[in-house]
Amino acid sequence: MPVQSLLSRSTVIGRLRAAGCVFAEDEADLLFAAGLAPSELANAVERRVEGFPLEHILGWAEFCGLRIRVGPGVFVPRRRTELLVREAAALLGAAGAGAAERSPSTTPVVVDLCCGSGAVGAALAALVPGIEVHASDVDPAAVRCARLNVLPVGGLVHEGDLYSALPARLRGAVDILAVNAPYVPTASISSMPHEARVHEPRVSLDGGHDGLDVQRRVIAGAVAWLRQGGHLLIETSRLQAPHSAAAMAHGGLNPRIAMSAELDATVVIGQLL
Repeated sequence: MPVQSLLSRSTVIGRLRAAGCVFAEDEADLLFAAGLAPSELANAVERRVEGFPLEHILGWAEFCGLRIRVGPGVFVPRRRTELLVREAAALLGAAGAGAAERSPSTTPVVVDLCCGSGAVGAALAALVPGIEVHASDVDPAAVRCARLNVLPVGGLVHEGDLYSALPARLRGAVDILAVNAPYVPTASISSMPHEARVHEPRVSLDGGHDGLDVQRRVIAGAVAWLRQGGHLLIETSRLQAPHSAAAMAHGGLNPRIAMSAELDATVVIGQLL
């Protein structure tokens, strides 16, 4: 089939729809808007039909109104994680004091733990000017990607396992620990969409037998890193939320659960009193 015949919008939509892409029209528009040469567009369509994430093909994902850089082998930020950002921004006072001038001694410290692409940290930096942002991940590919998103907004990115990656000076000084740790139960990964289970790193998905293994580790260390009055926010599922909240209470935090029907999202928030 000639390359040119692949370039009509209707043909691309038909191919994407036949491959199971629910938002075929929107995806086709994004591919045509990417400014690809005809051969590149044809290749991009073929990759999408084969199950590659559209965001990996385009090189970016939309998140909180931003274009977040993503690449092959990096977890793609989901829209539901915008609830994590909203709740963190509200705690930081994005509508009021969060945007005001601050002296260095009172600059709020935000840590995007298990950061993946660094989408949460980058979004918070955009929403709440003047904060000090740190992002960390155990996956070197994620760290490389996060630096593309977090360094331009003045943040820092660290590589390592959870808190071991963070500078020691942050111990006891963190205002917001925003965490999208993997929370898919191991046995459920096989039923995830192809583009996630094949093209995203397992370390960003697998939360252990009940999905809470990494969350428990995060919660266990949170008190040592939060300042008095600081908050730990963890994205989780509706069914897992009571267990995450109970773990926070056991770990010395005062928990509450925030939900969004619009985003189909759940975040458990614990404060160090």
